[in-house]
Amino acid sequence: MSVSAYCMICSRKMSTSTPRVKRLWLWKDIWKMMKLSGAVILGGCVFITYEVVALNKAVTVDTQAVLQEKLKSYIYLNAAPFKEQETFGITYKVRKELHRAARRLLETSTKILQRPLDEQLSKLDVDPHECSLWLLLKRTRSADRDERLQAVQQLAENSHWHDYQYRTVAQASDHRTAIGLARTKDVDLRFFLPPPLLPAVDDSYSIEDKLRQLLASLPQSEVDQCVQYLTSLALRESSQSLAAQRVPSHCEKIVANGGLQLLQRVYQFRRNSQKIQRNIVRIIGNLALCTNVHSDIVQSGWISVLAELMKSSHIMQSSHAARALANLDRDVVQEKYKDGVYILHPQCRTGQAMKADVLFIHGLLGAAFKTWRQQDYVPVRDVAAESLKDDYTECWPKTWLAADCPNLRVLSVEYDSHLSDWRATCPAEKERKSLAYRSLELLRKLKAAGVGDRPIVWVAHSMGGLLVKQMLLDALKDPDMQSLIKNTQGIMFYSVPHHGTSIAEYSVTVKYLLFPSVEVKELSKDSPALNELNERFLCMAKERKFKILSFAETLPTSIGPMVKMHVVPVQSADLGIGDLIQVDVDHLNICKPQKKDSFLYKRSLQFIRDALESHINN
Repeated sequence: MSVSAYCMICSRKMSTSTPRVKRLWLWKDIWKMMKLSGAVILGGCVFITYEVVALNKAVTVDTQAVLQEKLKSYIYLNAAPFKEQETFGITYKVRKELHRAARRLLETSTKILQRPLDEQLSKLDVDPHECSLWLLLKRTRSADRDERLQAVQQLAENSHWHDYQYRTVAQASDHRTAIGLARTKDVDLRFFLPPPLLPAVDDSYSIEDKLRQLLASLPQSEVDQCVQYLTSLALRESSQSLAAQRVPSHCEKIVANGGLQLLQRVYQFRRNSQKIQRNIVRIIGNLALCTNVHSDIVQSGWISVLAELMKSSHIMQSSHAARALANLDRDVVQEKYKDGVYILHPQCRTGQAMKADVLFIHGLLGAAFKTWRQQDYVPVRDVAAESLKDDYTECWPKTWLAADCPNLRVLSVEYDSHLSDWRATCPAEKERKSLAYRSLELLRKLKAAGVGDRPIVWVAHSMGGLLVKQMLLDALKDPDMQSLIKNTQGIMFYSVPHHGTSIAEYSVTVKYLLFPSVEVKELSKDSPALNELNERFLCMAKERKFKILSFAETLPTSIGPMVKMHVVPVQSADLGIGDLIQVDVDHLNICKPQKKDSFLYKRSLQFIRDALESHINN
């Protein structure tokens, strides 16, 4: 169809005791009404179709029947430019399609909705596609959770419906169903309503001004020192990433002050900036941690945006959307993914039980995705290089590991880190950068994500390995975190400086090394703090019989334009227990396999499988 006409349905049943003559009289009158106004009422249903001159605008329907059913009152008519002769702005073909769609739905729903939606549907003399649509919609609201999940899955699997049928599902679905469809792999985007039209804005205020105004309206109570400082900066400088840090403590106030609509406007206005759009979706993911605002997020049109982003070829975009949808999907997901914790697999609903967790922790200047990308290719003009480029992955844990171990949940953690304090952003930031502070902060986030409920393998690069050791030692002292210790099966270290690194001792004319940060200072060679951390961890690892695998770099890494060095020498990467494997790569590429059949990836995969063998094979 060139026009998508949405029909609003209410379940007012006509009395079965109505005389046949009265019914025939009622039918004739209603049929006349349909021809004149486009409003059709029959068989316990109300169908409203509108013929409007501006077909590209939303029509708001405000009727008591619609409000009682709590269905959205937006009818979206999306039409391409018409070349045919128009009558009152509408072509005859469009009018015919509108009425044909309304009549088809009318005939089917008359037969269906006058009786219970059960096995009797199979006896109706109607298009089976129509029967299945209404039956599945009914079942998506079942009190039985398994029946709801099955109905949503069956809805998503339909690929043979007409356009208006997808649109009918979009119009009639409740919030839970819309979220479930968005988290279904390869779902048709016609299942989702586009965001409602936003009201006109005052040209005298820019979007950035509105954002600063929103931040200024939020209370400063119950917010830590750094967030208060960053908010004050944001009031002077535009920064969506800083705004994201205000979300967890004041999500309801943000929504009440029109934050969702403002973010929708920023998202639509900044479509040419992936970074800004990522930050906006990051904020939505943080808002979704508050279950009280889930209905507001759905009603403001974010589900269609997130469903579309889930199909993005850019891993950062899709992963931010996956996190937001997982936080919204309370029908399936019990865990909550706080800021900086990303689920790489499974990002969609799956019938397969996750038997274990694999956690990826990056190092200094790393990130949740780029640290684990495939090793970059040196441009070579040959067929082999081009074919390898086609198979390039932005994140091998998400692409390769998820395919080889589909029954593992794969998480990646992100935290801010710096080489220097040249651009310190908060007076209290030094305390936040320490291993001790970060350990407790990440433990709280991982606990919310359900880490510790299943067997675990930790995978860490560089400073991330020190953070893993600190977290396990801190968890050992916390009675509420004993399951995390008990379920830790193995740890894989990629060039982790167990005994420090010489990087903090360099004083070169490279700006970011002039003022070594807290992180760099903690990595100093033969640091007493590192030695103590290592000794305590070794005692725990031996007692708990953790499986350990360490990789060590053998090639120097470029540090700035003038210096090359072994960031983590082999001696420092040697933990003292477990296997140690030396690899001819530099510090940056020690965790980036060259290809899927390379030794680095195959040995890493073997370790994960061996550590979890008794769990994933049962």
